[in-house]
Amino acid sequence: MKKVIVILLCMVGVTAMAQKGDNPERGHMKELSPEQAATLQTKKLTLALDLDKNQQSKVMALNLEHAKMRKAKMEERKAAKEKGEVKKPTADERYAMQNEKLDQMIAHKAEMKNVLSEEQYQKWQKMNMHKKKKSGKRRDKRKERHSRK
Repeated sequence: MKKVIVILLCMVGVTAMAQKGDNPERGHMKELSPEQAATLQTKKLTLALDLDKNQQSKVMALNLEHAKMRKAKMEERKAAKEKGEVKKPTADERYAMQNEKLDQMIAHKAEMKNVLSEEQYQKWQKMNMHKKKKSGKRRDKRKERHSRK
């Protein structure tokens, strides 16, 4: 009987660890300054897209702008959470937030199209679509897991 209990405890522990699913790289990105995050992102794009110096500086400026904006939003959410002001947004607020996010994505895409060559832009789009598909699959798996319970 003791062996069965020990085995069950081990299985529960392994299952709990397997479901954590956090990307370790993502957690460290939160700790970086906007400048550091933009630099890393620019270097990754430089390697993937073979950017020249001029393109690197333009992409760095874009990445820095977006990193600062993300950091500000994160700080805003953190401050609201600490004050206890976290509430479920209304449908209109969700619409406004989603609309703003999509506008920013459209603007970023247009800016990248101006900086990159046609071949680089196509590759960049494929890279971004691949990321979205991955995160969508992860989200679908979570939904499936929760619907089974």
